[in-house]
Amino acid sequence: MSKVILAETDAQIMACFATMQELRPHLNDAAELLERVRRQEQEGFRLAYIEEGGEAVACIGFRRQERLVHGPLIYVDDLVSRAALRSRGHGAALLDWVEALARSEGRKVVDLDSGTHRVDAHRFYFRQRYAISSFHFLKNIK
Repeated sequence: MSKVILAETDAQIMACFATMQELRPHLNDAAELLERVRRQEQEGFRLAYIEEGGEAVACIGFRRQERLVHGPLIYVDDLVSRAALRSRGHGAALLDWVEALARSEGRKVVDLDSGTHRVDAHRFYFRQRYAISSFHFLKNIK
């Protein structure tokens, strides 16, 4: 099983940039990723990754939350594996890791959203036994 590393240092967070940019192409550089992660950490966000050949090749961003509907849970903001390295089990390993974390903390739910256009990701989530439980609505405020 792949070892999951919690990104705690600036260098570890910045090392996740190339992989995170595949999911979040609006990120300009590693310094911006670092700044945003550090700001989101103030709201409980954490970033973890799997390394292969000395590089971060899969990342998961998550936060602990509590909601009236589910109680304590872990929400997955981001889950990405390098496109060239998919189907090696890294995404499943990251989900297994966050699910074990949730279980160890007495949380009964791992929750995530996936863009409607990410059909391959949806197939992956179904294989991981995730279910579509609701619609997520978004309104841009200008």
